[in-house]
Amino acid sequence: MKRIFLAISMLAASQAWAATETYNIDASHSFANFSIRHVVAKTSGTFNDVTGVITLDPANLNSATIKATINVASVNTGFAKRDEHIKADKYLDVAKYTQIQFESTKVTASNQNQAILQGKLTIHGVTKLVDIPVRVLGYGADPWGGQRAGFEGHVTLKASDYGYGWATGANAPVGDEIEVTLLIEGVKAK
Repeated sequence: MKRIFLAISMLAASQAWAATETYNIDASHSFANFSIRHVVAKTSGTFNDVTGVITLDPANLNSATIKATINVASVNTGFAKRDEHIKADKYLDVAKYTQIQFESTKVTASNQNQAILQGKLTIHGVTKLVDIPVRVLGYGADPWGGQRAGFEGHVTLKASDYGYGWATGANAPVGDEIEVTLLIEGVKAK
């Protein structure tokens, strides 16, 4: 009887493990886009260098884990002079803080395509817990013989929560709230 129970347990464990898939974030097809108030309007940009690993069971998003890194120097607002300005120590301080890091701590799925991703977000040397609503955009074959998965997430952050002090007073030229859209494409590990 013990042998049968052990065999069933091993089979169930191997099936659960087999359902887990690992995706490496494709830096050439993944972006962290942002917008922030500037004077009376908004300005936007993107971080072009997003890397990391996503492990999940497509049938059970609650089991997912995510580790991601953003190269802060990859910021691109479409205007080189502005990029250099915001890379300086007054704003992003890329000489001192080279990366933004995220590591999931919990995923709460409402279905197979939507979840709240909770995790530790480290920006400017400060780590905070954040909740990021995410949506699975899909899974499928790519033209190069691989498999891919697509994800989208949205979150609003406060710069002041991460030690940035540029948004002081009602007439500050740059706002405190940063709206972030994550567009992530992963390549399934072989």
